[in-house]
Amino acid sequence: MFFSLPILTPDIRMKSRGVNLGTSQSSDRSSNHSSGNSTEELTRGVAVEKLDSVKKWGINTYKCTKQMFSERFGRGSRTVDLELEAQIDLLRDTKLKYENILRLATALTTHFQSMVQTQQALGDTFTDLSQKSPELQDEFGYNAETQKLLCKNGESLLGAISFFVSSVDTLVNKTMEDTLMTIRLYENARLEFDAYRSDLEELSMGPRDAASMVRIEMAQHEYQHYRTIL
Repeated sequence: MFFSLPILTPDIRMKSRGVNLGTSQSSDRSSNHSSGNSTEELTRGVAVEKLDSVKKWGINTYKCTKQMFSERFGRGSRTVDLELEAQIDLLRDTKLKYENILRLATALTTHFQSMVQTQQALGDTFTDLSQKSPELQDEFGYNAETQKLLCKNGESLLGAISFFVSSVDTLVNKTMEDTLMTIRLYENARLEFDAYRSDLEELSMGPRDAASMVRIEMAQHEYQHYRTIL
């Protein structure tokens, strides 16, 4: 007599699959949780960095604004380089003069171009009259040639004036303007330096407790930083 044994293999496989599936899902959840934590930490780090940047910007803006108003109302001192200030004033005065030259030369170009066009039209008119008036052909022809010669020479002069205007325009609106932009950056750096210098001086004249010494040390560090920049 033969007895048939139950086939256990499919059940074992199903159980095995169930165990593996549960382990895989647990591993995926752990991986997703770790990834979520990393993303959250990264986002928090970026937010903290931006907050610190805004805080530093606000403090710097406050100190510079305070220094600017103090200088404007005569209550604060400013760092002055007499030789440099004289050169800056000279540059600004020179720029104003060159701007006036540029304005006049541009006006001259416009008027002279109009005159050359008028001479061209006048020469064409004399040429037409010389053909229609035989009795005055020589006179009209001579005047026509004269106007054409003046027009030709005028165009050469107009080209030279236009080149001069272009050169002065580059000097005023490019070279000098770039230099003045550098001066404005220097002025901003000077204002920041004086703001932190004044802050250090105010703290140095105050009490000398532990908290004040920490603030003085920080102010000294910032002062040295802006001093190297200036």
